[in-house]
Amino acid sequence: MLKVGLTGGIAAGKSMVARRLSELGAVLVDADVLAREVVEPGTEGLQAIADCFGSQVINDGGGLDRAALGAIVFGDQSKREQLNAIVHPLVRARSAQLVAEAGPDAIVVEDIPLLVETGQGAHFHLVVVVDAPEDVRILRMVQLRGMAAEDARARIAAQATAEQRQAAADVVLANTSSAESLLAAVDGLWEQRLVPFAGNLAAGRIARGGGPELVEALPEWRLQAQRLAARIAAADPRILAVAHIGSTAVPGLAAKDVIDLQVAVESLADADALAGNLAAAGFPRWPGQWRDMPKPSEPNPAAWEKRLHGNADPARRANVHIRVQGSPGWRYALAFRDWLRADPSMAAEYLAEKRRLSRLHAADSSAGRYAKDKDQWFTNTAEPALREWIRSTGWRPEEASDF
Repeated sequence: MLKVGLTGGIAAGKSMVARRLSELGAVLVDADVLAREVVEPGTEGLQAIADCFGSQVINDGGGLDRAALGAIVFGDQSKREQLNAIVHPLVRARSAQLVAEAGPDAIVVEDIPLLVETGQGAHFHLVVVVDAPEDVRILRMVQLRGMAAEDARARIAAQATAEQRQAAADVVLANTSSAESLLAAVDGLWEQRLVPFAGNLAAGRIARGGGPELVEALPEWRLQAQRLAARIAAADPRILAVAHIGSTAVPGLAAKDVIDLQVAVESLADADALAGNLAAAGFPRWPGQWRDMPKPSEPNPAAWEKRLHGNADPARRANVHIRVQGSPGWRYALAFRDWLRADPSMAAEYLAEKRRLSRLHAADSSAGRYAKDKDQWFTNTAEPALREWIRSTGWRPEEASDF
């Protein structure tokens, strides 16, 4: 099952996107609909709201007076938090029930206006944000909903900022021109990413492809790594930490457009035990056993064993290296990253070698031979120099950052 979180600011066009995804075949779980459902007359939600905010929020028919409640909460952060504490758990419980009832091959889209505000992004395979400029959204609320401009601005101010949504988004759908343009973007997302992603998940298949082509450093790599790491960390309690490693973790360094993440565990038995949960979170295991190339300074081959997973998302390739915390491979990955960050001349030397090998294997359909040849450079050049850097700087893995 592919789980997609859909969100966007008020009047950005999220409802139009939700309807289109439903038409295309998604199972739609609408948080706004559920938020109304859990506070209908006679529900525990409505009673809790009345107890918290008083009888003035109940209309003559015994239902919720939304205008009266809105007047209380939208200008008061603490009141809004009280309301959220009542409604959100009820909505999440009902959402979980509906998701559980969907089929295993389904694409489930959860329409959640406050997804970013409530920090739910890590629980989805993808987060899709519908965006539009603030002035456009205000105009829509004034013209289409009859709101005063001041009230429209207050509603926008009560939600996450555009920057916060961008940071949480795997996909941003810009609703800045016509409805037809937005719907065409939704269709493309469905056909090119959601359906293939769901197919990979169902088959336990990693999204592969591409030879050793290097691209210039992309500023979005860091945020993409953080989102992937959050999903991995949420997948299983046996995961101790997730760190961004490899070339994409070194600012300004050209690299293959593949994010490398290191997962720390207590043992390889734990790595094997959590494989199913990690696959369900979107990161199936590569077939076979994996071992990093032992370095001359630490030649014990067994100490370099790991487990390797990859991302099932066809639009964001990633390698997930699961290593025992404290093992030689775990230490090496963190130290090498920090060394390149601290030593621009060595980063440049490494890039020159990568460019040479990329040209050498430009016709390859995979990066296998490129990676094998690169290991020779690690052994002959990088490893002794890295040992000296660690000695001279006193680098310690427990002081290394995750990102």
